[in-house]
Amino acid sequence: MPARGDPARVSIILPVHNAEPWLDECLRSVLQQDFEGSMELSVFNDASKDKSMTIVEKWKEKLEGSGILVVIGGHDSPSPRGVGYSKNQAVAQSSGPYLCFLDSDDVMMPQRVRLQHEAAVRCPASIIGCRVSREPPGSTERYTRWVNQLEPHQLLAQVFTSNGPTVIMPTWFCSRAWFSHVGPFDEGGRGVPEDLLFFYNHLRKGGGVIRVDQSLLLYRYHPHAATHAVLETTMWTHRVRFLEERVLPHWAAFTIWNAGRQGRWLYRSLTDRARHKEKPKPRVPILHFRAARPPFVICVKLGYTPTRPTLRRSGTWTPSAAEVSGFCAGPQVQLRGSRPRRERVCEQADPEDGVCKDIHSEPHAAWAVLRPGPAEAGVVAVCAGCWLAVMQAWLAKLTRKGLRDSGCR
Repeated sequence: MPARGDPARVSIILPVHNAEPWLDECLRSVLQQDFEGSMELSVFNDASKDKSMTIVEKWKEKLEGSGILVVIGGHDSPSPRGVGYSKNQAVAQSSGPYLCFLDSDDVMMPQRVRLQHEAAVRCPASIIGCRVSREPPGSTERYTRWVNQLEPHQLLAQVFTSNGPTVIMPTWFCSRAWFSHVGPFDEGGRGVPEDLLFFYNHLRKGGGVIRVDQSLLLYRYHPHAATHAVLETTMWTHRVRFLEERVLPHWAAFTIWNAGRQGRWLYRSLTDRARHKEKPKPRVPILHFRAARPPFVICVKLGYTPTRPTLRRSGTWTPSAAEVSGFCAGPQVQLRGSRPRRERVCEQADPEDGVCKDIHSEPHAAWAVLRPGPAEAGVVAVCAGCWLAVMQAWLAKLTRKGLRDSGCR
């Protein structure tokens, strides 16, 4: 136990708004941390109307008896000011050189602070995340799988997906100095994705993204979670603007891959300047896939690839990141004038069961993929999951060109 009066090494940032059903379990997890350094808990009450603060006061004695200083602030206005405001206030009233963010409805595993602190010391200009377990089990299954299975390079490559930050906000851990450098959370209130906006600012300033590959947080799903107040259209607008800022300036022209709803929506969402780079220029133009030219902006739903391989494996081919800029997909998207191709087993799959052992946990049927060159000679088989993994590696390489070195290796 740290000596009483030692300055806090880690400040746990806990905004609270009507969290009575979950606070006991949340605060117990703070008490059970195995971190040997000094900690403080900074609680900010955002106009709770239930018994949340009674529970906090009850736990304050237990926590301070274990050497964890508890700092409590808040307001009792008629309405809450929002998650961004509450986090900023909790950070401002805390004192530790490292910040561990925690939502009042979640539960930390005992080793969370220790393992993320070790990573943050090594990489002071990075946001440190972790894997999560969902409560109740099975809720948001695709999203949870995405959060937990991203490869290290995909933590940058997939910043443009609909899922938000590639390490989710309730798992964030960072240095106070870096938090101050990036800037406070947006305080626009309900419906503002303050975590996504902060994450994009973090990337603009050259910050790194790291995930501790252990499940260190029980991430609770319930209908009252603040994330439900953020509209899909709001997230989409911020993503498109970030894409226009960080990627499209590097290209003289590009092709949107997908002539369906997502591709058309993206085309209509672009600013006039970016839209004129898309070839050709008529309203929502649609090309035969053989006429499409790289670079591509891919608009596909992740996690929807078919799960039953149907035909035999054919040859061996492993795509490299250097080749990917010349790829385009066949029947994965419905492009006007394209002829459907036969489904194949991914060439990276096991011949016995069709499972891509290194990338996927279940069988995936393959889509035809074209490489530059004679049409027939360029046709190979690769499943959508493997193809996207390679595309993401290429996009990560491109994205890094727009980010200055974070200093973490």
